[in-house]
Amino acid sequence: MKALEIYKKYGTYIFLVILIAVFSIIAPGFLSGTNFINILRQVSIFGIVVTGVAMVMIGGGMDLSVGAQLAVDGMLAGTFMVTLGLPIWLSAILTIVVGILLGMVNGVIAVKLHIAPLIVTLGTMLVLQGVAYLITGGYPITGMPDSFKFIGQGYIGVVPVPVIIFAIFVVFSWVVMNKTYLGRYIYALGGNREAARLAGIDVDKLTVAMYAFCGFASAIASLILVGRTNASQPGAGSTYSFDCMTAACLGGVSIRGGEGKVSGTIVGVLVLGILDNGLLLLSVNSNAQSVVKGLILLIVVALDSLQVSNKKTMAAAVEGKKESK
Repeated sequence: MKALEIYKKYGTYIFLVILIAVFSIIAPGFLSGTNFINILRQVSIFGIVVTGVAMVMIGGGMDLSVGAQLAVDGMLAGTFMVTLGLPIWLSAILTIVVGILLGMVNGVIAVKLHIAPLIVTLGTMLVLQGVAYLITGGYPITGMPDSFKFIGQGYIGVVPVPVIIFAIFVVFSWVVMNKTYLGRYIYALGGNREAARLAGIDVDKLTVAMYAFCGFASAIASLILVGRTNASQPGAGSTYSFDCMTAACLGGVSIRGGEGKVSGTIVGVLVLGILDNGLLLLSVNSNAQSVVKGLILLIVVALDSLQVSNKKTMAAAVEGKKESK
């Protein structure tokens, strides 16, 4: 039991230190400053999406459609800028609006039809994956305006622009979840939806708002990805759904909701980013990387379940002692 408590508090940080130490020894070039900047740039797009997914998970929800949302958003951004020739600012605004609406659709379906979020977002994931390919018949869109590339390839000083945007999302999420009533409401919603409703929280509106923010995060990430690669790809973000869940769970977010910290989630993002980078430097097959990520997800969810079971056992024992007295 003590081991589980130590894992919950420090496990992700310990894992991060071990990964850095191991790859520093066995992966050529891992410790270089250029490589660390590259890692931060790589995880920034993914990390932005994770901030939205983590908020939804803490609120007791789940969003498996974020990767497909990112693909659709990116294809639309390319269509707006290249095919239709719209100004960059208008294309970005339209993409963000669509992203928010896609997130809201998930929330509305879940609360109005009383369908489990896992099933809702699994369904919308499949729909949006098809839509991303239907937009151009499966072909990528290239030739974005040069000024647009700054959002994905530019620097402010020595810091890549995507990293700065990621930092803004982290700070915003931390403030919301730790310093506002909205954050407390989200934790209450994830802890016990019915109790939150009885406490006067509009759980339906809050649920839709969480999914809307998740959609917003996916839209921003899609714009950065398009700017970085100079292309809109229908298959972009294909692994994000489960990678985001893995990073959130690894960072201490409970799969059942009501628990988790933004700081822990960011460490989870760094762990996956360093893992990807280190395995790539070692020329490990991408399929093997998927195996490793899948095992990590299974392990962290299993440990979370064990901790919940221990809490229930302790609570039952305490209740039994009270009754015996």
